[in-house]
Amino acid sequence: MAAVSDVQRLQARVEELERWVYGPGGSRGSRKVADGLVKVQVALGNIASKRERVKILYKKIEDLIKYLDPEYIDRIAMPDASKLQFILAEEQFILSQVALLEQVEALVPMLDSAHIKGTSWAVAALLCLGTWGMGKTSLCLRFLRLGLGLLLVFTLTLGGPATCIGVKIARVESSISEPQAVRA
Repeated sequence: MAAVSDVQRLQARVEELERWVYGPGGSRGSRKVADGLVKVQVALGNIASKRERVKILYKKIEDLIKYLDPEYIDRIAMPDASKLQFILAEEQFILSQVALLEQVEALVPMLDSAHIKGTSWAVAALLCLGTWGMGKTSLCLRFLRLGLGLLLVFTLTLGGPATCIGVKIARVESSISEPQAVRA
């Protein structure tokens, strides 16, 4: 009995809502508010079902991010047999690295000698001299290019074979390279 009265109250509310929306003349055409509400309910149901699929996708993405995290990989327990397989697979590389380390270890006394340690002043002096020499070389190259340009102008002024000399000058200029920077 209570359910019937609830349905009647709901029907009365829908009719009153229709009067507000469509006016006192009733609904326009065959469209009713109830039909619109049913369509909205169906759309919400579709969205809710898609939401479940989206939640599953988010869970899979979170799992993927977790598995790609380097800290997670460190926490994975690896059996000793697998570790042994990794070591054996890289055996040749490990042996070559050990040989290189032994060579460096044999050179340590020589590298720690007083002769090597006492050359720090020489390194600074050589670096300073190298920088000074680079500057002078750069200046010399500028004068050389200026001289080549003046030679070309002179040849053109005298009416000589400018194309032949111009090609030779271009070859000389292309063979001139700027000095490389000194690295410490």
